[in-house]
Amino acid sequence: MISELIEPFGLLNGKESNTFNFYKLNCLDYINKILSDKSVEVIVTSPPYNVGIKYRNYNDDQPRDEYLSMIDRLGKVLKQVLSDSGSFFINIGNIPSDQWKATDVANILRKYFTLQNTIVWMKSISIKKSEIRCASVTEDFSVGHYKPVDSPRYLNNCWEYIFHFTHKGYAILDKKSVGVQYQDKSNIGRYSSEDVRDRGNVWFIPYQTIRNRAQRPHPSSFPVKLPEMCIRLHGKLNGSQIVLDPFCGIGSTAVACTKLGTSFVGFDINEEYLELALNRLKI
Repeated sequence: MISELIEPFGLLNGKESNTFNFYKLNCLDYINKILSDKSVEVIVTSPPYNVGIKYRNYNDDQPRDEYLSMIDRLGKVLKQVLSDSGSFFINIGNIPSDQWKATDVANILRKYFTLQNTIVWMKSISIKKSEIRCASVTEDFSVGHYKPVDSPRYLNNCWEYIFHFTHKGYAILDKKSVGVQYQDKSNIGRYSSEDVRDRGNVWFIPYQTIRNRAQRPHPSSFPVKLPEMCIRLHGKLNGSQIVLDPFCGIGSTAVACTKLGTSFVGFDINEEYLELALNRLKI
């Protein structure tokens, strides 16, 4: 399933017969040389958004047609390695002045996959006490990661997309594995025999609070909880099944795989990020 002809940058063995392979290679050129057809069960990734982020050795400010051409190539190679029952989760966000970015990416990928679910990753939310009925809430509150936008025209982006693609739209999911309890307990028995329900397609996943840039060495990594929930939603995997992140950065998806006991393959062109990813798995 994983070619032995190309040596990984780093290889670690997990505790449940699972492995972690990291490659310092361009995913577009090497995924199909390293992974066999239909060998990947879940893909979770967040490619560069092409919004001018200062990566170490990648130009994140390409002409729009060149960026979407890269996404097109990505779709082709991922379609080939994703299993028939597999799930492909891609996190992509907009910037306030460009509200079409994420949907443009999704429209490119629709040539190769079916969009089975659209999930909203909520990073920050503000709620007024008067708008909810909950005795434990005694005042208005705001939670999550908030980054102000210095503009009189645009609202702050408090959420991003997670597009869930599959081959045909028929993947059976384990929705209760990421479920929540009923607020109204009278619904137990009416809709379910247990106190858990479908979480729905809005996921509040805040970043951990940081005090300085050293605590988040990658300029746009997502929280480990995000890939963990995506993998859980797809369904329980065994140690030999592969989760792929073609833009793995500092390894948040890999860390999620350590919790879930599945194998991981990741690609990145930045050696420092890969070293950080490997160190995170050794902790």
